Amino acid sequence: MNDVVEPVIDLELERQEILKRYRRLLRAAKPLLKENDAKLIKKAFNTSAEAHKNMRRRSGEPYIYHPLAVAQIAVEEIGLGTTSIVAALLHDVVEDTDMTIPDIDRLFGAKVARIIDGLTKISGIFEYGTSQQAENFRKMLLTLSDDVRVILIKLADRLHNMRTLDSMPRDKQLKIASETIYIYAPLAHRLGLYAIKSELEDLYLKYVEPEAYKDVARKLRETKAGRDRFISKFIEPIEESLQSTGYKYVVRGRPKSIYSIWNKLSKSKKPFEEIYDLFAVRIILDVPPQQEKAACWRAYSIVTDHYKPNPDRLKDWISTPRANGYESLHTTVMSKTGQWVEVQIRTERMNEIAEKGYAAHWKYKGNDTQTGRGIDLWISQVRDMIETTEKGEKAGAIEFLDDFRSNLYSEEVFVFTPKGDLKVLQRGATALDFAFDIHTQIGAKCMAAKVNNVLVPLSHVLQNGDQVEVITSNKQKPNEDWLRFVVTSKARTKIKDLIKEENKRYVTDGRDMVAKKLKTLRLDMTNELLNQLRAFFGSKTTADFFYRVGKGHIETKEIVRFKSEKEAKENRQHKLNTDNIADGKSFTKELKKMHGDRADADMLLIGEDMDKIDYTLSKCCNPISGDDVFGFVTINDGIKIHRVSCPNAVELMSNHGNRIIKAKWTSQRDLAFLAGLRITGTDRVGLVNDVTRIISNELSINMRSVTIDSKDGIFEGKIKLYVHDTAHLETLMKKLDNVDGVYEVVRFD
Repeated sequence: MNDVVEPVIDLELERQEILKRYRRLLRAAKPLLKENDAKLIKKAFNTSAEAHKNMRRRSGEPYIYHPLAVAQIAVEEIGLGTTSIVAALLHDVVEDTDMTIPDIDRLFGAKVARIIDGLTKISGIFEYGTSQQAENFRKMLLTLSDDVRVILIKLADRLHNMRTLDSMPRDKQLKIASETIYIYAPLAHRLGLYAIKSELEDLYLKYVEPEAYKDVARKLRETKAGRDRFISKFIEPIEESLQSTGYKYVVRGRPKSIYSIWNKLSKSKKPFEEIYDLFAVRIILDVPPQQEKAACWRAYSIVTDHYKPNPDRLKDWISTPRANGYESLHTTVMSKTGQWVEVQIRTERMNEIAEKGYAAHWKYKGNDTQTGRGIDLWISQVRDMIETTEKGEKAGAIEFLDDFRSNLYSEEVFVFTPKGDLKVLQRGATALDFAFDIHTQIGAKCMAAKVNNVLVPLSHVLQNGDQVEVITSNKQKPNEDWLRFVVTSKARTKIKDLIKEENKRYVTDGRDMVAKKLKTLRLDMTNELLNQLRAFFGSKTTADFFYRVGKGHIETKEIVRFKSEKEAKENRQHKLNTDNIADGKSFTKELKKMHGDRADADMLLIGEDMDKIDYTLSKCCNPISGDDVFGFVTINDGIKIHRVSCPNAVELMSNHGNRIIKAKWTSQRDLAFLAGLRITGTDRVGLVNDVTRIISNELSINMRSVTIDSKDGIFEGKIKLYVHDTAHLETLMKKLDNVDGVYEVVRFD
C-alpha cells in the first residue's frame, strides 16, 4: 500500500521569500515615495500579511504573494503611486476577513478606503447570471468615474490571476480567460495600457487554444534568426541618417503579439510563412518636449528617403492623439526584399504613455494634458451612459454592457463643427451620432445634415476632416430604425431612452393580450412561465416580449405552440429533468448523483448520457467527437454542447460563467457528425472527380451537400459531410490537401 506523502512546507523559507518580494516592491516604489509613504506601505503590508496568514492560493503558495504581485504590477507596469500600492496590498482584505471599509478609512485614509470599496464591490462581477453580472459591471464603471485607480488595480489583479492560471482546473481557466478577452483586455486597450492588453490577449490564447498558441510561439522562435537579420539590414541605412541629426535615438524591431498573429492567421486563412507583417520597427527619439513633433517628422522623412511608403497607411497620431492618449507616427514602407514593414516613430515620453497609458500622463504634465482630458471626457461619457440606463431594468444593464464593449476597441474619426471646433467620434460614426454628440435635443430633432456643404441623410458615415452642420425639425421624432446605423454609445443610449416612453404603451397592451391568452389556455402567468415564454420567442427581457406582442410582431396564437412543446418536454419523464436547473452547479450535482462514484462524475459524457439527459450539439459551431467542448445550461432547450473555439464561446463563458459544465466525448456508438470543409485551389479538368473519389471511395464518407464555384481559373468548393470524429476529419483533410491543384482545405462551422 502506498501512503500519500504531503509536501513539507518550510515556513521559515516562505517567510524569507515574502520579505524578499516585499523589498523588491519597495525598491520599485522608491523613486515615487514622499515622507511617511514607506511607513504607510509597511503598515499595509503587515495588515495584509496578518489578514491572509492562514490562507493559500490554489497553487499551494502563501496568499500574500498575490497582493504583493498586484502591487508590483501597479508600480512597475502601470506606473501608479503610494495610494495605489497600499490599495493593491489591501485589495482582498475586506472580502476575506472581518475588517470593514470604515476600518480601512481609519487606518489608511479616505482615498484608499474609496478604492478598496470600489474593488470589493466588483470582486464578484462574473459570479452570477448575465443581468446580475452586467449590473455589477455597471457598478464597477461608476467607481471608474470616481477614481480610475479602481480599474487600474483591478487590471493588475486580473493580469496576475492570468499569469498564475496554471493551477486552476480547465473549466475555471476557460471561464476566467473568456472574461479577460471579453472585458479586461478591451478595458486595458481603452486606458492605453498596450503592454498589458497584449499580455492578457496572449494569455487568453495560451489557455483557450493551447495548441494554436504553442504553434505560433514555436514558429516565431524558429524564424527569429532570419527575422533579426532582416531587421538589422533594414534599419542600417536609417540609423546612419539618424546619426547626422544629432538626436539621441533607439531603433528596434519587435514581433507582434502571439494573439495578434494568430488573429491575422485566423482571419486571412493564410499559412504563417505568408504573413509578412509579423513585426514592426520602432524608432524612439529622446528630444525635449518642444522639439517632439518636428523630430518625429524628420525621422519620417529619413525613413521615406530610404524606403517607398504606402500612402494609404500613414497614421498621424501626434497632431491628433487617440482618445486614450496614444501618440505616434505610423507608416508602412516597402523593403528592398519586397516585404511591407510597419515603422512606428515616437519619443521617449510618447513611448511611456503608449506602454503605461493613463498613469503616465500625471508624470509628464499633470491632469491638464490633451490625453488626460481625452480620457476624462471618455470617463464622463461612461458616467452619462450609466446614468441614462434605467436602474431597475435588467435588460438596461445587459444592453449597457454590449454598448460599452462596442466602444472599447473603437478607432476615432476627427470631424469639425461649422465654427471649426474639433469633435472626436468613434470610427463609423454617422451624421446622427454627431448630432447627439452636440446635444440630445439636437439629435432627437435631427432630420438631415450638411457634410462639407453637401446635403446627406442621417445615416451618412463621417470621414476624417469632414465639416458637419446639423439640420433639425420640430416635427422629427426618434424611431427604432435609428438604432440600426448609430455607433456611439451616447447616441444609442439617448435614442433608446427617447423611444422608451413611446414603447411603454405597447408593453402594457402586450401584457394584457398575453394574460388573456394564457387564461384561455389554463396556464398561470407566473414569473417562471413568462421567463420561459421570453426565451422561447428569443426576447432579451419579458418587457421586450410584451412589446413584440403589443406591436404585433408575435401573435398570441403562437403561444399554443409554446404550450404543446412544453407539454411534450414534460412527458419525457425517463430523462434527467433539467427544466428547473438554471446553473452549472445544480446540474453538476445531478450529474454526480446519476454517475455515482467515478472520477469523471462531474462531467457530461457525450454519447453515454444521451438516454438520460436532454442535450444537443450546438448548430453555431457543429462540434464533432474529438473537439475540445463544454456544456451550456440553457433556459428552455436543455443542454447545448459547444466547441471551446465556437464564435459564441467567449460571450457564453464570460457572461454566463455560472451555466458552464464540463463535458467530454465517450463511445459514440458509430455515430456520424456533420462537418463542413472549404476547399480552394486552381481549376483543372478532373479536379472535382479527384476530390469526390477520395471522399466517397477511399474513405467511404457520406456527403450531404457539395457546391463548387469556379471563376477565372480559381475554384472554391464547400462540402458538408458526415465524419466519425476529428481524427477521421483530419485524415480526410490531409488527403485532400495532397490533391494536385488544391491550395487550402479549411474546416468551417
